[in-house]
Amino acid sequence: MCRVVDLRQAVLAKNDEAAHTLRTGLTARGTAVVNLLSSPGSGKTELLERELLLARERGVPVAALTADLATENDARRLARSGAPVKQVLTDGLCHLEAGMLGRHLDGWLPEDTRILFVENVGNLVCPASYDLGETLRVVLASVTEGEDKPLKYPTAFGLAQLVVVTKTDIARAVAFDEAAFRANVQRVNPGVEVALTSARAGEGVGLLLDRALAVGAGAAAHTPVMARQPHAHGHGHDHDHDHHDHDDHHDDHGHAHGTPHTVVPTR
Repeated sequence: MCRVVDLRQAVLAKNDEAAHTLRTGLTARGTAVVNLLSSPGSGKTELLERELLLARERGVPVAALTADLATENDARRLARSGAPVKQVLTDGLCHLEAGMLGRHLDGWLPEDTRILFVENVGNLVCPASYDLGETLRVVLASVTEGEDKPLKYPTAFGLAQLVVVTKTDIARAVAFDEAAFRANVQRVNPGVEVALTSARAGEGVGLLLDRALAVGAGAAAHTPVMARQPHAHGHGHDHDHDHHDHDDHHDDHGHAHGTPHTVVPTR
């Protein structure tokens, strides 16, 4: 058992080192990185497409990297914005890692990019524990997912610097309880901003762009309580983080990540 824990520590420590290197380099060139996490079907691709279109209209140099286990469907959708877009296929890995991201950015990301949006694999378990060198970590949840989502995935929501509710145009139809959702978010991440959006209705479009520009310019981002706590390698993990098939992790099946290894940075 000790050998397994040591392996976890080594994997996460290596990721932290890569994230630090990536963050230092991108910050030096003036690029802010927004790490977008959500369950599959949350609507983050549609919202991101609208954000990219708005950035192009405003003349803000942006790019997007999207990760999936298979298909290039999301990249094709995002490319309609006219922004540089790259698809990463993870071949069964349920999350992006900092070293992987850095390799895909090398030689591709335009030098003048002010904001890089990273659409992580649709999953609220594994991606939560991996720092990607981001400037801003955003967790999205649609109104169809249930008000208790933050309680089921406390690591993901507990490390968020911004929580975005999507598909609010159908909130009444699905009886979404906004007050209960907000209360549950605050239980795991006191003080974090919760924003309402609807890509189809245009509500909240531009929020991600504005927040990313602000933190990129040096504004302080929310610091989650969980991120301020000393982290320990391997605490609460009951499976290895090697490159085997994790594509069932988006189900609520009890593979809780407990206390995360990653400390989300603020500017």
